[in-house]
Amino acid sequence: MAQTILIVDDDPVQRRLLEATIRRSDLEVLTAPGGRPALELIQGPHGERIHLVLLDLVMPDLDGLSVLAQLRVSHPELPVIVLTARGGIDSAVEAMRAGANDFLVKPASPERIAVSIRNALKIGTLSGEVCRLKKKKDNRLAFADLIGSSAHMRHVVRLGQRAAQASIPILIEGESGVGKELIARAIQGTSARAGKPFVTINCGALPENLIESILFGHEKGAFTGASDRHLGKFQEADGGTLFLDEIGELRLDMQVKLLRVLQENEVDPIGAKRPVKIDVRIISATNRDLAQMTREGRFREDLFYRLNVFPICVPPLRERDEDILSLARHFIARFNAEENRSVIGLSPEAESLLRSFSWPGNVRQLENTIFRAVVLCDSDVLDIHDFPQIAAAMGVELRGHLPLAGSPADCEADAAVWERPRPDAQPELFAVPALDASGHMRKLEELEAEMIRLAIARYNGHMTEVARRLGIGRSTLYRKLKDLGLEGAAPDSDTAPQAQAG
Repeated sequence: MAQTILIVDDDPVQRRLLEATIRRSDLEVLTAPGGRPALELIQGPHGERIHLVLLDLVMPDLDGLSVLAQLRVSHPELPVIVLTARGGIDSAVEAMRAGANDFLVKPASPERIAVSIRNALKIGTLSGEVCRLKKKKDNRLAFADLIGSSAHMRHVVRLGQRAAQASIPILIEGESGVGKELIARAIQGTSARAGKPFVTINCGALPENLIESILFGHEKGAFTGASDRHLGKFQEADGGTLFLDEIGELRLDMQVKLLRVLQENEVDPIGAKRPVKIDVRIISATNRDLAQMTREGRFREDLFYRLNVFPICVPPLRERDEDILSLARHFIARFNAEENRSVIGLSPEAESLLRSFSWPGNVRQLENTIFRAVVLCDSDVLDIHDFPQIAAAMGVELRGHLPLAGSPADCEADAAVWERPRPDAQPELFAVPALDASGHMRKLEELEAEMIRLAIARYNGHMTEVARRLGIGRSTLYRKLKDLGLEGAAPDSDTAPQAQAG
């Protein structure tokens, strides 16, 4: 779903003009005839869909400044652009002080409105990301901050919210990259321990000779090299949550000591004279089948039952494909802002490609794939050619579009996949054959005409963009259309310039 703009204006003509302007930028539009209906819309069930507000200042029911004041209390991160026929300096200063992101004087040009919206959306995305990072840093990340509305994720959220109301041990299961740590952080941020320490331990990355010291701590002089007293992870997490990631990788001898800590709520630092009481909420995570490992004797049965009190299984991305496009759009908006790009979305073909892929690396793989595509994209929409590795894995032919990054071996392997004919392959949408039906070279005039036709189709009839991509002037493009008999290929709305030489 594209980003949604709310237009708030009591003038129906202005609303229609603004709506037509915004829809040309492939954005969704909602409208409100006044301040009160706008607030009801934002605070209602459609409120989460709204990414930006275009707000008129002078309205009969509730003026724009009053609406803005209420929005800054209830939705402080929502970008707002103020429009008014009163273009005085005082009005602009008053609106900006009230929290507006930009100020436009009616009638504003479509280009000025589009630039203002694009900049405000970038600022809104960055503000949202900063807010999310701050919540994560403060250990107050909540389920509302997670992306995903599929039935599977709603079930996970319901379980997490229930678990957050008690200090019950939780075991989060799921493949690598599904977001187990984010679920754990959301549980912490929704519970009474929000804002308290959230300490993460990767049990598969603990050095064998330091596991006990890292987990339980040690006293000064307890062993060679122990020059200072060290608090273990359990004491660091006191009052908060300890997240034991990859718990299935923990050694059997350490599993025994971990079991005792969980039973007694106390740790024995190395070299200490007495145990130390702790108050820690335990959340574990694994991408392994702990039940099977228990049956095989590779994981202690008593520890398994101690950890597996409240299991939450996070499904892989391929089983919740409804979330793929929501996540992709979130990552596009985020990387747009971070990398100063202007990608507005995905083409229908790219959307179909992403939803069809199995994503063995889950959300982490999707995030990195979108990052690469946004950085390398030459257009304002991510197309199927911006995902060469995914297309290659899916067997989609992309002749003439080699990857722009990766090792030579990767490029050769990908190229071999792209060139391999498939029995069910459809004719290439943007391929220009160099040979005619009899196997002879086609005339340059024919190839040029077909290239222009394909460019017009590829860039949706935007003749300025067609000319730029073909490396010729706009007037030259129209002259070629006339010379090659292609006048009908150009859209009526984008007419040729008058009396210009190419």
